[in-house]
Amino acid sequence: MRARFLAGNPVILTLTGAAVAVLLQTAFVVCGFPTTLTLERSFPVNEFVELSELKDRDSVRHRRMLQQQGSVASVVEFPVQGTYDPYRVGLYFTRVKLGSPPKEYFVQIDTGSDVLWVSCNSCNGCPRSSGLQIPIQFYDPSSSSTASLVRCSDQRCSLGAQASDSSCSGSNDQCSYTFQYGDGSGTSGFYVSDQIQLDTIVGDSASSNASASIVFGCSMTQTGDLTKSDRAVDGIFGFGQQGLSVITQLSSQGVAPDAFSHCLVGSGAGGGILVLGQIIEPSIVYTPLVPSQPHYNINLLSISVNGQTLSIDPSMFAATGNRGGTIIDSGTTLAYMAEEAYDPFVEAITSYVSQSVRPLVSKDSQCYLVASSSPDMFPTVSLNFARGASMVLRPQDYLLQQNSVGGAALWCIGFQKIRTQGITILGDLVLKDKIVVYDLAGQRIGWANYDCATSVNVSTTSSGDRSEYVAGQFGGSTSLHDTRYDLILAVFVAFVLQLSVTVVFS
Repeated sequence: MRARFLAGNPVILTLTGAAVAVLLQTAFVVCGFPTTLTLERSFPVNEFVELSELKDRDSVRHRRMLQQQGSVASVVEFPVQGTYDPYRVGLYFTRVKLGSPPKEYFVQIDTGSDVLWVSCNSCNGCPRSSGLQIPIQFYDPSSSSTASLVRCSDQRCSLGAQASDSSCSGSNDQCSYTFQYGDGSGTSGFYVSDQIQLDTIVGDSASSNASASIVFGCSMTQTGDLTKSDRAVDGIFGFGQQGLSVITQLSSQGVAPDAFSHCLVGSGAGGGILVLGQIIEPSIVYTPLVPSQPHYNINLLSISVNGQTLSIDPSMFAATGNRGGTIIDSGTTLAYMAEEAYDPFVEAITSYVSQSVRPLVSKDSQCYLVASSSPDMFPTVSLNFARGASMVLRPQDYLLQQNSVGGAALWCIGFQKIRTQGITILGDLVLKDKIVVYDLAGQRIGWANYDCATSVNVSTTSSGDRSEYVAGQFGGSTSLHDTRYDLILAVFVAFVLQLSVTVVFS
């Protein structure tokens, strides 16, 4: 049965005069509305209107409202699962929807690589099941009506070639790739172009669907840890800034901002927030990205333990010559430090707690036996970056708890020593429980300690002059642009509850 409404039939709400005057004055003052309002009718009086017509009109009006905001790119939100805890999961992952009709794939969140790839239906060495209790899905280009192969003549293939990832075979004119990761694992396959389905945020708790054509990898072979089923996922979502990064592709099409942010929950079952857009939080500090680097390199200047700066040559952290610098990498579970910095770092921590804990070495890691299950007796560590941006680490941001020994808790330093590469890598151990903003347009990275189990405000620009939206799978804060309307609603409800109301339908 189709619902119909008679346009123009009166609905009379009778309120006491004094209350109406006060209510209207309050609304005008708070919102800045004009005191004289003109009624404009969209449909003639006494004409029956189909409900579908009203919905169509609203749909057009909503599009007009969004266009008036002046923002082409939308905030895109991805669900986050997993945890940094290496004894449970050791990675954070999300879901992407690819193809037509769309199918869902679980992919690791990795800011240390550039390309999105998923396992293909004829993949050799790919796991068929996962210890993460998620279904393993294989992408089949022939089952998607919008899929097409990327040819060698396609300029998008040359984007991969610039990063030494792409190659071409003259026999089949097919753009292929080979990736090698820092843990020794690898994958190879070919590039395809297909639709990605996106959940965009259009308001508090409101979302809509969008889609875009992107290039991603179809994995045909996998090696190393990628072949193991205990923590298997369908692929890897590279959030780097090279030409074939999904971030770069979507921002160049005007679909999403040239920025993304994450906030990874460190406790319990993990999870968190991942958005294309910039999380807005007053306590965020920013440091510039080191230019012309393949990863998210930032300039680490010094390390402080309990407020005391360690005697480390700053050149040990620089990305020059054969040194890799300091990299932000969500695809790394722990954290890694160049040998020249690691030794004084561990010595300073050990010296600080030596009177209250028992130091010992376990499996090549510096550990400590602690009578309490809490690491509160350990010092605060500060990583000091360019432009005065410091990343403050609590003990649980650089320590890992292992099995107890004789009733005492065993805490080990989660930073690992790198002897030859001259590189510092800040992985999930350090990045958890923090907002981390990758402002690619501004070529900077920002962070702030935060409860990632609560919602966040997200903007499409760093200046915050665009509309802000609330993102996050958990309840929490309210977007700034709704405050005045919440106040009006509160005033309205307070008055209505005290008034005599008569509703007359005619």
